[in-house]
Amino acid sequence: DFRRVLFRSIGIAIALDPLPLIPFILILTSRRGTAKAIAFLIGWFLTLSIITAGTLLLTGGSPPSSGSVPTTAGLAVRIAIGVGLVAFGLYRRARIGKPPRKPKKEPGWQKSIDNMSLWFAVLLAPITQPWGLMAAGVTAVMEADVASAASVVLLVVFVLLASSTYLGLVIFALIRQDRAHEVALSMRAWIEGHLQQALAYGSLLVGLFLIGSGTYQLIA
Repeated sequence: DFRRVLFRSIGIAIALDPLPLIPFILILTSRRGTAKAIAFLIGWFLTLSIITAGTLLLTGGSPPSSGSVPTTAGLAVRIAIGVGLVAFGLYRRARIGKPPRKPKKEPGWQKSIDNMSLWFAVLLAPITQPWGLMAAGVTAVMEADVASAASVVLLVVFVLLASSTYLGLVIFALIRQDRAHEVALSMRAWIEGHLQQALAYGSLLVGLFLIGSGTYQLIA
């Protein structure tokens, strides 16, 4: 049904967001990278789980009634996030092929990544998560009913989908570390070479989906 499409779409968008993937790949391919990547993944899972559980506590585990103030506010927030993503996508599209206005400084943590502690890797996960998409995920979680087994499965699928890229790379590194590092470095090279396009068209696609889904639910 529509809720499945909504959960899966937002989960996939979070998993494929290129901005958090770059620091994760740097961590994975650093010294003791697999252990630090697992720590990062734990932080990622914890953040998603806390946000999901917190949203369910606020709703009491049952979706607000259709047309109620919380439902309308949630859909309005989703539409607003979609509008913001579309605007960001259009801005990024206009910047394709143009040199960056200011060269970005290398983050302090990146300079000492080989000596990064596991605790720092855990804490880095929530810092790098795409919070705009996470907020859109909250508007979907608001519609979950924990009394329904199907809704519980959807929530689990959402968390797993949103973590799938990171989970897949960690599992691959545990099985074949050298090959996993090669794949991760190839992914990083592709992301950095196509970052403007990925951000532009990805933001436009996700933004239009959020606007469309929120508008559809408001009307329906």
